[in-house]
Amino acid sequence: MLSCLAKITAWLSQRMFLIVLSALFFGFLAPLSDSAILRTVVIGAFAYMTFVTALDISFKEFLQVLKKPLIPIWILILIHIISPFIAWLAGLSLFAGNHNVQLGYLIGASTPIGVTSVIWTALTQGNVSIALVAVTLDTLIVPVMLPFFCKIVIGQVLQIDYMQMMFQLLLMVTVPSLLGMALHDYSSTILTPAIRIVAGFIAKIAFFAVIFINAAIVGPSISWDLSTLKIVLVTMLLVAAGYVTGFLGSYVFGDRSKATALAMIYCVGLRNISFGLVLALTFFPPPVAVPITMFILYQQPFAAVIPYLFQKFTPNKHLA
Repeated sequence: MLSCLAKITAWLSQRMFLIVLSALFFGFLAPLSDSAILRTVVIGAFAYMTFVTALDISFKEFLQVLKKPLIPIWILILIHIISPFIAWLAGLSLFAGNHNVQLGYLIGASTPIGVTSVIWTALTQGNVSIALVAVTLDTLIVPVMLPFFCKIVIGQVLQIDYMQMMFQLLLMVTVPSLLGMALHDYSSTILTPAIRIVAGFIAKIAFFAVIFINAAIVGPSISWDLSTLKIVLVTMLLVAAGYVTGFLGSYVFGDRSKATALAMIYCVGLRNISFGLVLALTFFPPPVAVPITMFILYQQPFAAVIPYLFQKFTPNKHLA
């Protein structure tokens, strides 16, 4: 039984795009109304996935990255300065006069790092310690950075319950990460192969559930017409640009490794779109949320093909 479960988990780990596409497909077919229960399920599933991921990380590895935070800080610069600039230019040039779409792209590109970046970094053998530090730092700076950013760029002060947002992100990332690393270092005898196999399989189910629920909630807000089709195509390019920005940004470091590059690709490319949607729907007209909604169509499918593209276009000789 365990050997069969291990084979299924390993097979799914190599074909994550199947989980992503099937979850999106069934999510759009079975729309759901947003509710506190669903949000709690998503937070719990995220927390569990992060916990399972952290079981393979030691505090020593994490602290080594924290002592040299240059890479995580560079990731935050790419996320909160370079990416929003690219999105703002795209909105101005391709949707001139449509301020709602321009604003939607700007908000979408300014949202914090998605928790799934840690999961994808782990699945592709990237540097999970870098991803965890980047997500944790982003969790701490967003409550201070985002209101200032909106005031300067948008000209509007936002009154958001950032304490609640930070609390949720801490529950999804920081707390389960610390617990997982502590269990790795101090209770290794508990983590038998059988427990790891079962935990890994359940993590795949949790991953499916998170994408399915988000797709089911977002789906009803999309009305398909020609103008929406244009937004869909431009959003595809912007999501791709996020991953490319992370990839090119990794060349800044002379000792660049495959693990570092993958961590940067996923941290810059994967965002907390749910937060962006809440921000847009709470403080701006509904059309602002349309381009943000489209981000979810591409983020996870693109994340699934990154390993194949990375292997094809980045020979090992180009990596330290």
